[in-house]
Amino acid sequence: MSHALDASGAGSDTPNLDFAGTTPYEDYVQADVLTHLQHLRSDDPGEMVFLVTTQVMELWFTVIVHEWETAARALREDDIPVAMDALKRSLRELEALNASWRPLAQLTPGQFNSYRSALGEGSGFQSAMYRRMEFLLGDKSASMLVPHRGAPRVHGELEKALHEPGLYDETLRLLARRGLPVPQQVLDRDLTARYEPSPEVEAVWTALYAEPAGEHGDLHRLGEVLTDVAELVWRWRNDHLVATRRAMGAKTGTGGSAGVAWLEKRATKNVFPELWTARSHV
Repeated sequence: MSHALDASGAGSDTPNLDFAGTTPYEDYVQADVLTHLQHLRSDDPGEMVFLVTTQVMELWFTVIVHEWETAARALREDDIPVAMDALKRSLRELEALNASWRPLAQLTPGQFNSYRSALGEGSGFQSAMYRRMEFLLGDKSASMLVPHRGAPRVHGELEKALHEPGLYDETLRLLARRGLPVPQQVLDRDLTARYEPSPEVEAVWTALYAEPAGEHGDLHRLGEVLTDVAELVWRWRNDHLVATRRAMGAKTGTGGSAGVAWLEKRATKNVFPELWTARSHV
């Protein structure tokens, strides 16, 4: 075990407190930057909770995008262990992301209204990093790039993600390379469009789930981790719906969104759809 040295060079249990500039911790974490990004627009003390919570959500989006892009790249290279590790890490991160709703879940309409006007036209619907998450899940739409036209770097990253295969696309391509009958029209689909379910893909997953210990056991395990991801995404959407309904009822959302009506529609949709429907046929 290493110990800090005191001024005489002798061993000491006191940590080093003397640095010429900023601390190594600050240099690595950039804590001073993070803790001075909160610019409040109202006098309500609850706004700080709302602002920090949404900033934390953005950081979790960033980590999860990193994990899913790592997993997609590994699947492209037939490296299932690396993909599984990244996907499993993302499960813990999704759980932490979903827990971010807890500080906001008990907001009354009065409490939310006390600083809602500070949001102006701002809405979580406009989050570019969350949009990249959705694109990786196969929920794509070119129109979602429109709000980001004024930010060239962000727009460019989103446009790149729009044209790239998502997690499920890479999974289905892997299944095809392993000799499973994924239809060519699914493999060659328009990647800029939302993924649509396929009966043939459902049949592939049904066969894999019917023999979990067969020669494609690793693909069965991959399917289960993807289902875990899909379940936590569903829970995220439902927790968002409940928190919004509690805070503002059925009113129009900030930024002109449909609010609860939009979230209700989103909450009914599963990602990686055939992984869910195939279970009815096993």
